[in-house]
Amino acid sequence: MPIDKFSDSGTNKGLVIVITGDGKGKTTSAFGQALRATGQGYKVCIIQFMKGRAYGEVLAVRKYLPTITLYQFGLDSFVMRDDPATVDMELAQQGFEKAKEIIASGEYDMVILDEINVVMDFGLVPDYEILEMVKNKPPELDLVMTGRYAPESLKALADTVSEVKEVKHHYAAGVKNRAGIEY
Repeated sequence: MPIDKFSDSGTNKGLVIVITGDGKGKTTSAFGQALRATGQGYKVCIIQFMKGRAYGEVLAVRKYLPTITLYQFGLDSFVMRDDPATVDMELAQQGFEKAKEIIASGEYDMVILDEINVVMDFGLVPDYEILEMVKNKPPELDLVMTGRYAPESLKALADTVSEVKEVKHHYAAGVKNRAGIEY
């Protein structure tokens, strides 16, 4: 049975949390938030946009955290910002439809929309549709939204905005694609 997430807060308002910036760790932070919420007995759903690969966090959720529901709407390839493939646009739209369904269901205490900020920036789903979904979420739902390029309009709606800033990255030293670090 979940702990009452509002017992200490004095309010039953779910939070909108945006994790953005050019640094490494936005998705990792969101998965950490899912782990924390799951530890409190909350039902969590993660919807990943623009990702289709079984990254380490996906494998861990599927193997060790069956109480977290996880969907992926993407391919195991990069999306071209200025010329997205039709399949990338279709997958983003399918993910958005699933997100609306999940959010409206009232079944979950927390929903994480991983890389949704990039979906908006790339124009795969119109910003105004995503912003409307955020404005109309169930009041008690915690909604976590990740990805670079979060628009100012989303930041204004959010209760918490964290910006992950790159100070130094191992790619610059030629270290690439380490299991457990990048995937």
